[in-house]
Amino acid sequence: MITPKNLIRHELIGLEVEVSSSTDPTLEGCRGRVIDETRNMLIIESGKRRKKVAKAICRFRFRLDTAVVEVDGRRIVGRPQDRVKK
Repeated sequence: MITPKNLIRHELIGLEVEVSSSTDPTLEGCRGRVIDETRNMLIIESGKRRKKVAKAICRFRFRLDTAVVEVDGRRIVGRPQDRVKK
């Protein structure tokens, strides 16, 4: 089960996310569902649009069933399969 404390060690695909801040102002406010993840990027789908967002330059708000968790993107940089193993 994903909780606010263990979010960064779990699979992010399928979670609702919003970019709360970024060094690239065009990404701020981007929201949707994570549909894919690479070492350095989250791919967010909102409606029919897909947006590639660099993890290292953003802060994300992930919506869980019980809470909203804000995560610095630098903490989730890395291959998803390696992060899940930690």
